[in-house]
Amino acid sequence: MNILVINAGSSSLKYQLIDMDTQSVIAKGLVERIGIAGSNLTHKYGDGQKFELSADIPNHTVAMNFVLEALVDKEHGVISSIDEISAVGHRVLHGGDKFTASTIVDEKVEAAIEACIPLGPLHNPANLMGIRACRAVMPTTPQVAVFDTAFHQTMPPKAYLYGIPMEYYRKHAIRRYGFHGTSHRYVSGRAVKLLGKEHSRIIVCHLGNGSSLSAVVDGKCVDTSMGLTPLEGVLMGTRSGSLDPAVVEYLCTRENKTVGEVLNILNKKSGLLGVSEFSSDMRDVLKGVDEGNEGCKLALDCWQYSIRKYIGAYAAAMGGLDMLVFTAGIGENNPVLRELLTNGLEFLGVKVDKEKNYSARGEKDISADGATVRTWVIPTDEEMAIAQDTLELTRK
Repeated sequence: MNILVINAGSSSLKYQLIDMDTQSVIAKGLVERIGIAGSNLTHKYGDGQKFELSADIPNHTVAMNFVLEALVDKEHGVISSIDEISAVGHRVLHGGDKFTASTIVDEKVEAAIEACIPLGPLHNPANLMGIRACRAVMPTTPQVAVFDTAFHQTMPPKAYLYGIPMEYYRKHAIRRYGFHGTSHRYVSGRAVKLLGKEHSRIIVCHLGNGSSLSAVVDGKCVDTSMGLTPLEGVLMGTRSGSLDPAVVEYLCTRENKTVGEVLNILNKKSGLLGVSEFSSDMRDVLKGVDEGNEGCKLALDCWQYSIRKYIGAYAAAMGGLDMLVFTAGIGENNPVLRELLTNGLEFLGVKVDKEKNYSARGEKDISADGATVRTWVIPTDEEMAIAQDTLELTRK
């Protein structure tokens, strides 16, 4: 059974075709610059083979047509007909409090996703475009929406409520939702199995250009760092992370800017980029540190400090810690930063073996002898998690 996984952005469309019988990716690719001059498709298949196409791709429906043509092409395709695609799974950013799990898409689900656009103004419209584009070119193929916010819906009120008048929660559903949920669910699920304990307390550090942490007890999320939007939490590539909300009004007044303009600054011009005044990419920041750039040093200090505070807070909230997990682009691939983040956490029982850490490839326990808390690197696989949900729901 083949599942097509779609992650639609405002001007891009990522895809993977997964054979669920073998749990293997048989093709994947990316359509970039949709609706922008210089549109292109990169399609990867077989044993590292690649096909590239530059064409006018004005919208997501045209992009989906190109994707399907690539998948069935006689030379670089991997299936003979789109009928071999059993279902399509879509990553959807925000489901609000309406969705606690993945669901088959129908008109009511589309309407609910649309209703959540104020909560996810950058992503939900693009996710809807992906769903509607697939429906246009594959009208009889079942589609499933997998929500980034769903995994975090097990948080108790004490964790998801803000200290504002309850009428605003009741009227506008203002609360902490959390994001990267598909990644946190997949990685924490693997962590529970690897730990092999009846009772488990796990912190997942999803660290990339966008970063979030989650506290997971017995496989269920009890807290997470992102909030109503992905802006809350730790310092990120271009996002400020948590700050005094009065900063918004202060900047509006002092800089003569609108709320929207200030939020744009906090989302797109802050974080590593804002503090370093150099780059939003951690690789560039680390290079700057090596070259003696003081702004990069300060940005790195702020980044690691914000993450370590959350680790300590979540260990306290759970009454202890059994496993600390690193995942996503930075978490999986940068041993220098894993070492930086874990140094000084010995009081929690975290102790990392330097050789194991620097040689880690794929899933690996990097704990040192004597550590009472296991530290793991677990690569995330959001696409496989989406495919598994899609398979389960469409089989029913």
